[in-house]
Amino acid sequence: MSPTGTELEMLPGQGPPPDRSARPNRPRRILAALALAWVLSGTFVVRPEQQAVVTRLGAVAEARVYPGIHYALPWPIDRVTKVKVNQLQRLVVGGDLADSVLGRTQPLPSQFLTGDQNIITVRVVVQYSVAVPVDFLFRSVDAARTIGCAVEAELARRIARRGVDAVLTTERMAIQDEVLGAAQARLNQYGIGVKLSTINIENAAPPPEAADAFRDVASARADTARIIDEARGYANGLIPRARGRAMQLTQSAEAYRQTKVDEAQGDASRFTLVEAEYSRAAEVTGQRLYLETMEQVLPKIRKLIIDADGNVDLSIISRGNPPDKP
Repeated sequence: MSPTGTELEMLPGQGPPPDRSARPNRPRRILAALALAWVLSGTFVVRPEQQAVVTRLGAVAEARVYPGIHYALPWPIDRVTKVKVNQLQRLVVGGDLADSVLGRTQPLPSQFLTGDQNIITVRVVVQYSVAVPVDFLFRSVDAARTIGCAVEAELARRIARRGVDAVLTTERMAIQDEVLGAAQARLNQYGIGVKLSTINIENAAPPPEAADAFRDVASARADTARIIDEARGYANGLIPRARGRAMQLTQSAEAYRQTKVDEAQGDASRFTLVEAEYSRAAEVTGQRLYLETMEQVLPKIRKLIIDADGNVDLSIISRGNPPDKP
């Protein structure tokens, strides 16, 4: 059967002829899909610990983008830079820490001059975070180096005002606080958008060449402090004992004085009574006083009483002693 008009004879095993009208639409669909993907590529997510800065053709379009889902014009029109603002970053000033992996066993230390013309080596650990992302990204080429230079400058200024002994012992905390405030003020003037969290003097020591001499001085100073403390302890123990002894002697003297006064008053009262008895019976009282006095003067001695005529009065003998044989 021959074809007539638009009708074609289908041979056995052949399908319908392809639709050539759909071929021109395929590139359009691909282009549309690519355009949609390009438009959707402007969607970005900022995590909770991050903030983002959007620049449009090199200029800042959004200085601070907070966490969440956001949209910017697709690349190359807009560019999104994310910064971890809640993360503390660590910086070592005055020589990096030893690192066996990198083969850095003896890092080069930073030396500072103290107010009394001594040289010491100091290593400081600084912790900081990003406060203003746009300033951190575009106001400084190397923010870490800028921070290190500011901290080192303020550290040198503070150490130069103090003696070596104060820097190595009692003034560390004061130096850390002063450097933290002064370095933060300097960085605020630079406007690099960072916030210093802590400044810790990790190591402060004399140079190795003078380490032995410093140790001897420190040992002598410790001995001096120990001796002074011992002397103060001895004085603190001796002075209270001396005061107690003085108080005891004062009280003993007062008691002795009172005793003597009472004895004197008693003797005076007794003398007054004896005087009254003597005025009434002078002879008897006088003889009794004489005998009592002799008994006190010559105790435990055998005595004989002889009257004025030389006669021995055997009726009067000393108490408890038999009379001597003539």
